[in-house]
Amino acid sequence: MASFNRIARSVLQKSPNDVVLLSTVRTPINRSFKGGFKDAHPEDILMPALKAAVQRAGIEPGDVNDVMIGNVLAELGFAKTGRMALNHAGFPNSTTFHTVNRQCSSSLQAITHIAHSIMVGQIDVGLAGGVESMSRNYGSRGIPTDVSPTLLGSQIKDARDCLMPMGITSENVAARYGIDRKSQDEYAVRSHGRASQAQKEGRFDWELVPVTVQRIDEATGQPTGFEVTKDDGIRHGLTYEKVSTLKPVFGENGKSTAGNSSQISDGASSTILARRSWAEERGLKPLGRFVGTQVRGCAPDEMGIGPIFAIPALYKYTGIEQKDVDLIELNEAFASQMLQCIRALGLDEEKVNPNGGAIALGHPTGATGARQTATLFGELRRQDKEIGIVSMCASTGHGVASMFIREL
Repeated sequence: MASFNRIARSVLQKSPNDVVLLSTVRTPINRSFKGGFKDAHPEDILMPALKAAVQRAGIEPGDVNDVMIGNVLAELGFAKTGRMALNHAGFPNSTTFHTVNRQCSSSLQAITHIAHSIMVGQIDVGLAGGVESMSRNYGSRGIPTDVSPTLLGSQIKDARDCLMPMGITSENVAARYGIDRKSQDEYAVRSHGRASQAQKEGRFDWELVPVTVQRIDEATGQPTGFEVTKDDGIRHGLTYEKVSTLKPVFGENGKSTAGNSSQISDGASSTILARRSWAEERGLKPLGRFVGTQVRGCAPDEMGIGPIFAIPALYKYTGIEQKDVDLIELNEAFASQMLQCIRALGLDEEKVNPNGGAIALGHPTGATGARQTATLFGELRRQDKEIGIVSMCASTGHGVASMFIREL
């Protein structure tokens, strides 16, 4: 510990008021419109994750004071159906519920909000997570249809650019920072290759929760029970030759394709957080602890570079230096922004997404941050490492980064 500065030493020292993680789980991620969750409502995907998070934490539903779920696309922000799902899953009325939408970082923001509630003494135990059914709610593609004419005609470019399709922002990053198509396709192949190996070796098993949903049988047209047990977006054996043949999606001269961009997906995630003293009084062993989150803004038309600003802010806030970080889960919105973030931050590529990312696994927007947290802890555990970061860009121009420390 002598190599750390004063701020970092205080972060690394355990305290009764630490916010600890007692469990972190996720459902399989499946392709929207085609995968196992194509006929499911988001509530059906989320409820097994809620139950499993409590069970694996070794607590009761009634121990949870408050729940926050990240969601981007569902009707009414998932506020009413989410509370219905919580009650149906066996939580008492005393467990309160609310939602958050910070685009792709929503469930990481949920973890942050619940952690802050514990830090200030408002609650002792909370559940944070997220869910997205892009199969059911992707009609608007995340772009509002009823917008003030004042904003649509705004003279402020950054205001208008908040409605820019994400793929165009990817093309902007590629053009401005010299990210060529070949590099993006090579990155996509690596993501799928890492995820393929991880799945074959069972690395995801620790974090996964199987989900049984009703699915329409294509032969009979009738609903039937269907168990979803694994991620289905991973392309085993994907080659550069294959991915390089795909046509660009956002203009004939573009570089972003369906192969080097995150997949449209369905999935859910849940994490139990508690005050360390509360957990220790009950003999519960934490997985690790939440250290902090930093959020930084950037231009909406290149939103993918947000982590370039958020991650250094996190280092400054915690006193931890990049060389001391063991693993980074950095959301793969697009290969273009991933490559620019890795390059600008000087990240060790072996420490970034060792089990692949959203290009291979998929990106259920509201659930991704807590999904990354589950994957991070699974890999810290496998490698017997300690310090990890979860980070991502977010639509309209944000970068979010959170630090966690595994209990050794």
